[in-house]
This record gives sequence, structure tokens and C-alpha cells, in this order.
Amino acid sequence: MFADAQSRRRTLPVSLPPGRTVHSEEGDDDERPALWLSDGPAPSGLWPDLHAAHAGSGLWPLLLDHLHGAPDRPWADGELWPASSSDPAEHDPERLLARWWSDHTTNYEGGEPTRRQLAVTAPYGQDWPGLAAPAPPRVAPQEHADHWAEQLSLAQPDMRLGLVAAERGSDALAVLGWQGPVNYTNDAGRLSAVLRSWEDRFGVRVIGLGFAELYLSVAAPPTTVEEALPIAAEHFAFCPDNIWQGQSPCTLAGYADRIVNAPTWAFWWD
Repeated sequence: MFADAQSRRRTLPVSLPPGRTVHSEEGDDDERPALWLSDGPAPSGLWPDLHAAHAGSGLWPLLLDHLHGAPDRPWADGELWPASSSDPAEHDPERLLARWWSDHTTNYEGGEPTRRQLAVTAPYGQDWPGLAAPAPPRVAPQEHADHWAEQLSLAQPDMRLGLVAAERGSDALAVLGWQGPVNYTNDAGRLSAVLRSWEDRFGVRVIGLGFAELYLSVAAPPTTVEEALPIAAEHFAFCPDNIWQGQSPCTLAGYADRIVNAPTWAFWWD
């Protein structure tokens, strides 16, 4: 099913700006392109049209940023490794997050975690709290994604437009073989498995990627700190750098407070 989603014939009812297909640098034998990439910045208003066309085209639109000081990386250079991606359907997202939580709350120097380490993930410490409860979307996820994709393109006007042959936005990372979190995992299929769960539970949609950044719209954000804490725990397991190297205070509780009613989530891996 995962391979079939990538090989299906694609048609678009929307005119595209100048661009080209990009192949992975790993040299896939069938020469299937990893993505289509615009030559210049994404035109205003085009992302929602492409998003609406996805059901028929199977092509998911993305706003794409590059590594600072290296405009060809990773997209134009094909710095992508789809062969390293597993099928997201092979993974249980809760098991993935629980394992990552354990990895990130372990004292790498041996022995018990320090008081300072435990304070970062308080009130849970080393105890994985389980998946956060789902919430009903406040707005239609598609319309919400359209709005925030446009806002992202206004905030970062140099972002280019990409199209990825993915059945759902969460799978785009796996199809691309995106290597943004390579210091934690080089299997983007695992990331996509978690994103599938967030799509279902919180109305999340993938709207953009950078060299090591991920941008999501969120149609069902938490409305209280109590609701936000277990979601913050999932975010910590998924991307600990959001908390370890994020805004002060660099704690789960401080991060939870910042995602209350947040219409978007952004992640960054060092």
C-alpha cells in the first residue's frame, strides 16, 4: 500500500510555477523522483488550491525551507533517503513515543537521573504518561491548514513549494526520506506514524518542512494546561530539543503552557 501510493499516476487541475522533479541522492533504482520543487518561492494562494486537489492528485503540498547559508540543501540537492523509511503502518505510535521518552529521560552517564533532569519532565519524571486523549477539532482541519500555510508563507517568504506523492500529509516525511532528525532517527517512517496519530487525535496537518524543522497546523489544540501536559510529553518524546533548547523555562510544564490554544506546532532538531 505504501509503495502503491507513491507509484500511482498523478494529475493536477492546478497550474504550477516553474519547477522540476528532484531525485534522491541515494540513487533509487527505479529513478522515481522524491518530489517536485518550485524554482522560486511558493506563490501566494497556491498551497490551498493544491491541498484541495490532493484527494484526486495524491500529491501533498509542502512549504520548504533550506539550511541557512546553503539554499540547495536539502531539497534541490536531493539530500533525502526514502529507502531508509519504513512503512508508517508498521509502527504503533504509542510504543514509539514510550521508547523515545525512556531514551530521553535516561541518565546517559549511568545511575539515577539527577534532580535537574527530573525537573525537566515534571510532573512525570521518568514515567511515561501514555497518549493524550483526542479532542474534537474547533475548525475544519483542511481550512485551518490552508490558513496557516498561507501565514507561514508570509512569515517566511523564501520558502519554496514542494509536491510529494503521499496519500496523507503525515506520510510525506516517509515518502521523502526526510533526514531532519537524523541525530535521533534516520527512519522518517517512524515520525510519520506519530504524525498519523496526531492527524487523527488533534486535526494536525503537515504544512511545511525545513532542513531540520517541521511545521504543523493544529485544529484541536489543548485548551488548558492540564490537557496540554500529556501532549507536551508526546512532543518531548518526539522532539526533545523543543524543550531542552526551547524557550525558557526549558521544562515540560513551561512548554505545556505555551501550546495551550496554539493553532500551530513547530519542531526543531539539533
